[in-house]
Amino acid sequence: MHLKGIVKKDKKTKDLIKRLKPGEIALINHKDLDEIAALSLVGKKVKCVINVNKTISGRYPNQGPSVLVEANIPILEANENLFNEVNDGEIIEIIDNAIIYNGQKIDDCKHLDENKIEKLLNIGYDNLEEELENFIENTLNYAKKEKGLVTGKIQISKTKTKMNGKHVLVVVRGKDYKADLEAIKSYISEMKPILIGVDGGADALLDSGYKPDIIVGDMDSVSDKCLKMTNEIIVHAYPDGRAPGLKRVKNLGLKAQIFPAPGTSEDIAFLLAYANGADLIVAVGTHTNMIDFLEKGRKGMSSTFLVRLKVGPKLVDAKGVNKLYHSSFKLKYVIGIAIAALIPILIITFRHPLFRDIIILFKIRIKMMLGL
Repeated sequence: MHLKGIVKKDKKTKDLIKRLKPGEIALINHKDLDEIAALSLVGKKVKCVINVNKTISGRYPNQGPSVLVEANIPILEANENLFNEVNDGEIIEIIDNAIIYNGQKIDDCKHLDENKIEKLLNIGYDNLEEELENFIENTLNYAKKEKGLVTGKIQISKTKTKMNGKHVLVVVRGKDYKADLEAIKSYISEMKPILIGVDGGADALLDSGYKPDIIVGDMDSVSDKCLKMTNEIIVHAYPDGRAPGLKRVKNLGLKAQIFPAPGTSEDIAFLLAYANGADLIVAVGTHTNMIDFLEKGRKGMSSTFLVRLKVGPKLVDAKGVNKLYHSSFKLKYVIGIAIAALIPILIITFRHPLFRDIIILFKIRIKMMLGL
């Protein structure tokens, strides 16, 4: 293996992705690389990924490494001290297992190939039962502490955006969120729902040609451009009222409401829609299973479980809807429609008196030409 390129580094992969350019080398510190992060790296067309952590530890079957391998992006693992030895934006070279910087070898690395990934994935699948048991225990324990989220003990403020009696679409940057959003474009066009973007989900809306009405979250992965375009910002704060994301909003000269609550930002987005009278809540890209939450670094899903119990009658989850039906252009259908449309026109034409007169005159003309 021989690779050379500009290296960009960040301990938060989602922050690094914003700065990466095609052909650069991504230096990350990301244990159990998740699928969404891997897809984002693929989208940036990086030359390779160097991880100073375990890309797949075997604790559970995280799919990020497989995504990179399928896209032919090499995954290299190196020692943690590499992160401090290499400056952001400078050139490094990888020759076989050696990392060369400023003409000198500074570290060794290991190539995480498809066979190694498969072995670690199998270990992860074997560990699923134990992981599931721990996950359930955490969920139940925290559900007791967080039940106030849905029993009325937490005050949910009125939004400036009127939702009463309307459909509300909540978009989260989760698995297949782009494909699912594309699949329900006709629904959005017809029903014109209130659009809520949860952090990076707001940019997903913007990328699809929609302006989010409300942005909800801790403001760590939404763009400045999106924040400036939206009508309303609601910052998810800790239960004690601390809201680190509020500073960023204020620095942009924008105003925001604070929503102190446990749980995830997508949970409070559902609660906001429900409490403000939404007739129907449609969710795209949400996190609904154990793997989703483990990839987000959460050991349980108590708040999500509780919130879905409350808003369930009004909630439609569009996750995976793109796989339910794939429409495709078929010429035979177009020809069939055209013929079906012509039939009534021909019938009406043939029955018209003027057309019958034309036919009679045409017959007379033929007879005259033939001398009959």
